[in-house]
Amino acid sequence: MTETISAAIEARRGEAADVLRFIERGADVVVGAGNTEPVTVIDALEEACSSLHDVRLHQMLALRPRPYIDGERPNLRHVSWFLTPANRAAFHRGACDLVPNSFSDVPRLMRQVLAPRLVLASVSAPDRHGYFSLGTEAAYAAALVGEVPFFVEVNARMPRTFGANQLHISDIVGFCESDRDLVEMPGPPAGERDHQIAAFVAERIADGATLQVGIGAVPDLVLTMLSGHRELGVHTELLGSGFVELVESGVITGTRKRTHRNKLVTTSCLGDQRLYDFVADNPGVEFHPVDYTNDPRVIAREPHMTAINAALEVDFLGQCASESLGSDYLSSSGGQPDFARGAVMAEHGQAFIVLHSTTSDATTSRIVPQLRPGAAVTTFKNIVDKVVTEYGVAELRGSSIAERTRRLIAIAHPTFREQLTAQAGTLGYLA
Repeated sequence: MTETISAAIEARRGEAADVLRFIERGADVVVGAGNTEPVTVIDALEEACSSLHDVRLHQMLALRPRPYIDGERPNLRHVSWFLTPANRAAFHRGACDLVPNSFSDVPRLMRQVLAPRLVLASVSAPDRHGYFSLGTEAAYAAALVGEVPFFVEVNARMPRTFGANQLHISDIVGFCESDRDLVEMPGPPAGERDHQIAAFVAERIADGATLQVGIGAVPDLVLTMLSGHRELGVHTELLGSGFVELVESGVITGTRKRTHRNKLVTTSCLGDQRLYDFVADNPGVEFHPVDYTNDPRVIAREPHMTAINAALEVDFLGQCASESLGSDYLSSSGGQPDFARGAVMAEHGQAFIVLHSTTSDATTSRIVPQLRPGAAVTTFKNIVDKVVTEYGVAELRGSSIAERTRRLIAIAHPTFREQLTAQAGTLGYLA
């Protein structure tokens, strides 16, 4: 490390409370997603909230419960761009806000609507050239590097990663240091229905396909069923723990990809410590801003792009409600519509929407004539491709409303098929 770089680093080294010098009245401040939330910096803001004035902290994927999220710190307002268990209840109480968005559009929205004056993030230690890494995330923070100043927390446990997620000491107005474990996110428990659905998807994935896998038990299970495949690639928004085994066993190589050949491309990773160790100092994994990874035009460059995402409810038109049950909001759109569109634009692409045929108590069908009142449509009817339940695969793309209705009823739970057929007739979808 040169003397100039060393001097610049020392000049910016300080305490978490130093961030207060850069927080203006009425400021919109961007906070890193997931594990790039700078814990000690947010602690300092919460502690000093009485000296702040109408400050809004914008963040996707909050992983830690916080008093300010619950509205317990005056002058600080949490604005979520994707609900999680850490802020869902607060949103329903009106203690924080939610901004609807497509993940690929978040950087542009933040630039246009917020005009943010500061980004807060947790990063890896600087290298000898004065570059820090955003570690487990790129998402929207990486897109703002060079445009908005950063105040960062250097976490000794944040893995150094590669891609377009680097920021130089000259991009940083100050930093503090910490030594804090990353939040680990175990996969959800899987049942018999999940295994059946995953098997339907896995058998339709070709050798050489490029994968995007969303959050949920079924997407995780699909990865475990691909051990016999060859030359798979990865272009995803979220890299989970299930990918590691496939890389280490030689199933995922990326040799047939047209973009970033031989590389796993993602905008974030979230999983267990094995995953964080895997991405650390690994040039085979590249983190890019979400307005690149989730751009449907980029996604469509991979000829065998295969997207796998979960929904809560699907209606006869093929509309997928994946973020709310009626007006009960649970998350947000995330990247599902981005990858659904990109996959169907690809030459031989496939986009799978997976869901159980019924609720867990089997009293309600998740294949429905119409979505519940107030439901947010995440993947809309014109781009939906294949819908999968434990009873099979309904191929909807290019099919008529009558064909869609028949195919969806065929994969509904048998208990509800007669009722659904009658409802389809009432709607005029079936004669």
